[in-house]
Amino acid sequence: MLETRELACPHCEISVRGHFDRCEFCALPEEQLAFLRLFISRRGNLRELERELGVSYPTVRARFDDLLRALGYPVSQPSVRDRQERRRQVLADLKAGKITPEEATRALRE
Repeated sequence: MLETRELACPHCEISVRGHFDRCEFCALPEEQLAFLRLFISRRGNLRELERELGVSYPTVRARFDDLLRALGYPVSQPSVRDRQERRRQVLADLKAGKITPEEATRALRE
């Protein structure tokens, strides 16, 4: 695992050496950081994210669950009915061009 050992100011060229912990958000990929920023800006309202992103509620929920997992939080398992509905919605979103084939593949694997 990599660790941060030096912080430097690009303007004044001052640097500080030591052992610095990374924040829990630093390891997130850019896509999940963007989702997190949008989630916060919409005050956690998944329905607003659904409208903003132009994808279905199950897709937004799946992205949120992915974010929770990446941060190490437990995510409850959906019921069989929920999984079937999610699968139908993912395929509908893919057909409508709302998500990419890669996003659909990732969502269907869950």
